[in-house]
Amino acid sequence: MQKAGQPGQLFDIFEFDDDDKKLVTQTLGKGEVCGVAALPSGVLAQFKEAVMAGVWHMRFTDPAGDLIAEYIEVGPIPMTVRRACTALPALVSHGPAPPGAMNVMPVLTEIGDRIVQYRDGDPAHAIILSLFPMSIEDVNFLQVTLGAGPVQLTSRGYRTCRVTAAGARNVWSVQFYDNMDEIVLDMLQIVDIPSLALATEEDFRDSAARLRDVEEAYFK
Repeated sequence: MQKAGQPGQLFDIFEFDDDDKKLVTQTLGKGEVCGVAALPSGVLAQFKEAVMAGVWHMRFTDPAGDLIAEYIEVGPIPMTVRRACTALPALVSHGPAPPGAMNVMPVLTEIGDRIVQYRDGDPAHAIILSLFPMSIEDVNFLQVTLGAGPVQLTSRGYRTCRVTAAGARNVWSVQFYDNMDEIVLDMLQIVDIPSLALATEEDFRDSAARLRDVEEAYFK
């Protein structure tokens, strides 16, 4: 059985014919998490979690949009997500605060300090932006300073959550939305990967049991 701390296991389906791929897709179903990761090479990875948590359907397209790889990965998060973020700088550079700024500079200072202090495996440090009085100038300056990173995730559990990598290493925007698609909680997390996107040991145990049930029902 897959363990949370182990590298993902890959099962290549690129050469499968359309009927076999359709069967795999239908069998795995659609889970809560999906996303995209842009690699430095220009390759775009699209991934979606199966109904079995920790099982991912991976599709890779080149800059022309042609499919170049497709596989099923079993792991806490697709390895491509981590790989896409490795080249990001571990610092935040910015100029002086813009006119109309209120709290953006202390927030940027905290982000910069936490990036330097962060080590792999450390718990996430959360900065709850919803608790800060932030002007439009603050928000715009923060977004421009952090920049857009290569990974975007959406988790559709009890509430929709959108997770986006910033342009600095280990900095993530985590936003929860209500049923009207309005933000109800806006935060930054300094961590390698936000935990809400990761499959856990319990998830793997549940998924292994569900896969055994599928095998018994359809393939024996």
